[in-house]
Amino acid sequence: MSSVFFENIKINEESRIPKYRQIIEEITYHISFGTLHMGQKIPSINSFSENYYLSRDTVEKAYNILKDRKIIASIKGKGYYIARTQLISKTNVIFLVNKLSTYKMQIYNSFVNAVGLNCHTELHIYHCDESLFLNILAKSEGAYEYYVIMSHFTSEQSRHVSSTKAVEAAINKIPSQKLILMDNNNLKVAGNPIEIYQDFENDIYEALNSGLEQIRKYEKLILVYPEKTVYPYPRRILLGFRKFCVEFDIPYEVISEVYEEIVLMRGDLFITIEESDLVNLVNQIKGMEFVLGEEIGVISYNETPLKDLLGITVVSTDFKAMGETAARMVRNKENGKVKNPFSLINRNSM
Repeated sequence: MSSVFFENIKINEESRIPKYRQIIEEITYHISFGTLHMGQKIPSINSFSENYYLSRDTVEKAYNILKDRKIIASIKGKGYYIARTQLISKTNVIFLVNKLSTYKMQIYNSFVNAVGLNCHTELHIYHCDESLFLNILAKSEGAYEYYVIMSHFTSEQSRHVSSTKAVEAAINKIPSQKLILMDNNNLKVAGNPIEIYQDFENDIYEALNSGLEQIRKYEKLILVYPEKTVYPYPRRILLGFRKFCVEFDIPYEVISEVYEEIVLMRGDLFITIEESDLVNLVNQIKGMEFVLGEEIGVISYNETPLKDLLGITVVSTDFKAMGETAARMVRNKENGKVKNPFSLINRNSM
């Protein structure tokens, strides 16, 4: 078995491709070609390293990546075996999202649907946690052709930060041609990666500006901006909101949540960010028998299918377009920056 395996697997000493990558590519090629079959035993790490005069660490790294992709499997006391012959794709993508939400999943799903069958995309959630993010990147080093990253983290004060020094250092280890920064591009990254981003400050300013005439029929504009939360929001949203209100001389207030028994007055127009605040607010408006969209208005941040169904006005980026743009740039091997569309979608609640 080993002699035939070693005859087929070629490692090029002169190539600039790292040896562990050559091992991965050779094994996956011969699985696709039919030379290696499901259930077939392959050489041990020691045997492989001795035959090709490679370090044990190099072979182990390649085998671990193949195991992570479930291409090979190890059986204690018996060795390594080919685990599957139906390889999903030649292009492997890791997709790192800070939280599992409806709109983040819209981005992920639109990317997967648009990128094509030649890509296998793995979703990882790091919950705005620096340590978890760094751990995922460390384990995935060199294992993927593209790294899609939405960079949002929680500070020690439970506020939003785009990145940390450690995060930026880790991201900068990824070759820029393999890097796709999505949603938030407020990072110091070398090279020319793909960037499909929101301009949080100017986006909300311009969206509210587009609805200025209707906004002016209300007496006061109130932003419900969570100051401290598990998944914090960029403060640039707050800055853009204040800029709009000050420039157009609109009375405004910023509160951190929709309180139980909140004081509601005719002429209030609320902008909510978290869905729990939206639900609480709408319930209290109805409970106090105000007419939604006439006496009290509501705008929600970030579009979801449920808000569309319920007729809630939103200011939102186009999540579907974000995923599709990234997929198109991957397919066409493009790079550069693209600002994602952001708009006010006016419905019955304003």
